[in-house]
Order: sequence, then structure tokens, then C-alpha cells
Amino acid sequence: MEVQLSNRIIKRKQQLSIQIKQELSHIASACSHFWKQGDKIDSVLFINRKMIPKAKLIYAIRNDGTQISSNILQDGTIIRNTRGQNLLNRPYLSDKDPSQFSTLSPVYLSLSDRKPSITALHQVTDMSGEIVGYVAADFDIDDFRNSELEINETLPWRQIKGDPSIRKNLFQQKRTLSAMDEKLDQVNDIITHLVCKRGIFHTKLHYSSSRATLWPYERPYEYQLHVLDEIIDPDVCLAYQKHDYPRDAKVKSGKVRAVLERLKDLRNADETIYLRSGSLNVINATVGLTFSCDGSHYMSVDEFLTKSDSFWFGV
Repeated sequence: MEVQLSNRIIKRKQQLSIQIKQELSHIASACSHFWKQGDKIDSVLFINRKMIPKAKLIYAIRNDGTQISSNILQDGTIIRNTRGQNLLNRPYLSDKDPSQFSTLSPVYLSLSDRKPSITALHQVTDMSGEIVGYVAADFDIDDFRNSELEINETLPWRQIKGDPSIRKNLFQQKRTLSAMDEKLDQVNDIITHLVCKRGIFHTKLHYSSSRATLWPYERPYEYQLHVLDEIIDPDVCLAYQKHDYPRDAKVKSGKVRAVLERLKDLRNADETIYLRSGSLNVINATVGLTFSCDGSHYMSVDEFLTKSDSFWFGV
């Protein structure tokens, strides 16, 4: 999961870099002719600031982290008292890559407005090709044009540990039969129908508290909460519009019941280590599980259906 997230961030930064690299290179080249003349660098930055209209401000930095120009804001404001400040501990300098002419910093919270920001750096070189500093441009990340990233990743198994105090007392507790435990077959019948025929693409069953949360495909931002009496009443199906099984679902409809039955098995498999809640999302084919030890697991549907009891509880 960490690798997939990292890859998406890298792709997004590559997109952002494409939008500004050429313009920043031009400004860095113009500044190189006046590198030891702060006032002239200010003039170059002021004249060329419109080349990068999304930048909040642009400025120039020496190799040692000292800012040698003023801050030039997009509206033409010049803040001269920033000259001479040391920026070496800023994230965009501490993580720069000397082998790259143009780089983007990690996203950070701006000290001035606390907004997620990013800084683009472009090397400034002298006549011999030696790096003498950088031209920097600061951006609000929301000001960039947003290109879609296609995400077609299969979620690998991921385990997240929960509250240590719960794990510490794990063997002092025992599963209490809930109202939902006594009606699980009915619950699974209704949930299967809702997912396959009524447009529910994400469902989470809270076994210990006997409730269910449902996310309708047509209104994905409005999850619905049902207590047990509602979820085992077939009339609940009328509350949701008839809907063909989603074409973009990565889970075949025939596997929905199999997942719910396997969740039921894990709920009943052990009296000490038992399932407290389980979820299924048919769009991204993800199953989520939270056990009595407060540990959570996330994995693909196909991987989930292949795991035996020994995977969850040991031999």
C-alpha cells in the first residue's frame, strides 16, 4: 500500500513539474547573468513573474541556503526584508536532488498561511556550469490544474494495529452473542440483494453493535445507517432504487455472498479473537476487517477468499 501511494504521489508531482519546468528554467537562466547583484535579480524576477501565474511568490537562493533576492509576489509586491534569511532547513532545500536541474519539494504547510504548499526549484549555474544557487517558486497545491490519475491497483494485504490497551486485555474477554449474530443468515440475504440489485456498492456490518452502514452508488456521499430490525426487514429493499450491478465493480456479483459468508465464519470461529466488524466495497474490491484485538486488516476480495482460518488465528 505504501508503494502504491508513493507511486501516485510521484506521478502527480511529475504532472505538476511539466506545467512549470520550462518557465522556471527561463527565469533561472536570466538570473544567472546577475547572480551577485540582488537588485537586478529582483528586477528579473519581477519582470518574469507573469510567466508562472500560479506561483504565490518567486525568489532566489544561494547554495548555502541564503536568500539573495526579495520575495516577489504575483501581484507585483516586493518584500525586501526577506533578503539574507537562511532557508537551509526548509523542506524544499533539505530534500533537493543535486542531480536534477528542476525539482519539486514534498508538500508542506506554509509558515505564512498554513496551506498545503509546494516549492519548485531550478538550478542556477555560472559560465563554467557550476551550481551557484536556485530560483524558487512557491505554490498552493490547489492552484495547479488537476489532471486525472488512473488508479488500477490491487490492494495488498495490510494490517494496522489498534489500541494497545485492548490487545493487552484480549484474553480476559469473551465474545457476547449479539442480536445480529442470531440473524446473520437473514442479514446476509438482504445485504446480498442490496449490493447486487439495489445499488449498494459499499457495506459495513457492525456485528457487535448489530447495525449496518450502506453507501448507495447514486449517492456515494450519503451513507445510510440501519439498526438490525431495519436490515432484516425485506421492506428495506424498497428504500433503495433498483439498480443494475455496477459495470465498474471489480468484484463479480457472484462473489458478494461468498464474502459475507466468510465474514460470518470469522465472526463465529473463535470466542476470544473474533470479528467485530467487516466491510465490502465492490468498486475497488476491498474487504476490511476489525477484530476483538482492535487490529484491522485490509485486502482484496480474491486474497480474502483464499485465506484459511490458520491465517487469522494461527495453527
